[in-house]
Amino acid sequence: MQIRGIREELLNMLLELGKSQHPCEFLAILKEENGVVSDLDLVPGTISRLESASFSPYMLPLDTHVAGSAHSHPNGVLSPSSADLRFFPSIGRYHLIVGYPYGRHSWRCFTANGTPHPMEVIA
Repeated sequence: MQIRGIREELLNMLLELGKSQHPCEFLAILKEENGVVSDLDLVPGTISRLESASFSPYMLPLDTHVAGSAHSHPNGVLSPSSADLRFFPSIGRYHLIVGYPYGRHSWRCFTANGTPHPMEVIA
């Protein structure tokens, strides 16, 4: 199923999470229901650093509603790095990057191959 949007409340939470973890990155798993990204999982044991965030794939939740991932770019660059492009295909189809200054327009969505993907914000 194609993802058509993200809940506004979740997007706001992701932006706040980026702000609260700044200057380190955060990493979360996105969950969808009926084509809408509506929740997240923070993976136990996630390691957040200034330049990256990582977790063990063995700690991922066993959930069939995984849509992809969300992570922050504290440097404000809203495009995938080469490391992101290697990671994206391993966990779902859609990936959000939120970046400094973590405002309403400080995010982008990409498919697993790194192509920008429009995503509606749903109230």
